[in-house]
Order: sequence, then C-alpha cells, then structure tokens
Amino acid sequence: MSQNKQTHSLPTVTCHLSPVTYYQPVTSSDDYVNIASLNQYSYCPHRCWLIHCAGEFIDNQYTIEGTSLHERVHTMSEGNRDEIYQIRAIYLKSDQYQLIGKSDLIEFENGEFYPIEYKRGRKGEWDNDELQVCAQALCLEEMTGKNINSGYIYYAQTHQRQLVEITEELRANTIATIEAVQTLLFTGAMPKPIKTKRCNGCSLFSRCLPQAVDKVGRYQEAN
Repeated sequence: MSQNKQTHSLPTVTCHLSPVTYYQPVTSSDDYVNIASLNQYSYCPHRCWLIHCAGEFIDNQYTIEGTSLHERVHTMSEGNRDEIYQIRAIYLKSDQYQLIGKSDLIEFENGEFYPIEYKRGRKGEWDNDELQVCAQALCLEEMTGKNINSGYIYYAQTHQRQLVEITEELRANTIATIEAVQTLLFTGAMPKPIKTKRCNGCSLFSRCLPQAVDKVGRYQEAN
C-alpha cells in the first residue's frame, strides 16, 4: 500500500466557536479508507470486495437515483439558514482512523456540529447508513476538536430526517468496520457471498449470484 499521505488544505472556515478545514480528496494514498466503503461493507462484505478489490460496479435504478441525489447536493457552499450554519460538500478526513470522504451537509447550531447524510429512499432495516454518519462524526471530531453526539440521515423519498445518536456502541461498531475494510483492502481476500434479503436490491447481484453458492453448499452437504 502506498505510504504517501500528503493532502492539500483549502481555506479554513470558522463556525463561530470552532474551525473546519476543507480538504481536497486524498487521491494518491491507498492507506485511507473511503467513508462510503463502510456503508458498502456493512451492507455486504462481498459487494464491498467486488467494488474496491475487483473493480466491478453496475448501476441499477437505486444506484442511479442515489448518484443523481448526491450530484444535486454535492455543490460546495456555506452560509446561514435561519440560526443554523450550513456547510455542503466538503471533504472530511481523520488521520487517526485513516478515513476520507465527502460530506453531504454539516450543520452547526448552538455550539454543536451535526453530520447529515442524504439517502434516496426511506428508512430501511439495516444500520449501514448509521455507520456512515458515525464515521463522518469521527472525522469531524478530529477536525474541530469538539465531541459529536448526534447526526441525521435525510431520506429523499419521505423528506424526513432520522436522528442518529452517536453512542459508544455505534462508535465501536464503526471502528470495527473500519478495521475490517482496511483488512479487506490490504489482503484482497474475497468474503464469501451469502444470500440475504439485501441481495434483491443489489446492483451487483448478477456478478456474485449468491443463490448458486448456496445451492452448491447444500449439494456438498448432502453428499
């Protein structure tokens, strides 16, 4: 893995009590884990491997809608909305956890920062979106020196925010996922595809065909 961790800082913006440094993406370092990959790994480790190790990706309705949503919100800007200070589309970075990623929206109100992640659909059954918010919070804590206690997920389909409490349990799960993704990227070892309900919405379903693996496994057990 590359040991080049050089980044270029953009102008610093002061949000009343604490500064936030804008970062350009770390395009030359393999040591940093992209925050979005935590979401993918939590959703399905095999999908994460296909994307980040095998270099495979296929769009479907859901990924296209998600990309379109993020293209609309990923215009770098800052300013006040009523009493809330908002910063959009800045790069977040943590040297401690070797994380890098682009935020959708950061809000600053009453001395507190809140990371807000945009998602295309409605609240689902899984916790992968919460991990992504927590990872942004870890970066913000390092960048601002302030504790981040909560964040939000904005679901475009329902136009509602879901509160995400940054608990110790969520932090521990997020850090464990960071370490798992780092191991995946370092070793390149392929996690076994496992058929679950999540497969139905996966754009890479045809590439992994977990139902075939499941059938082979049952056949081997029977014989």
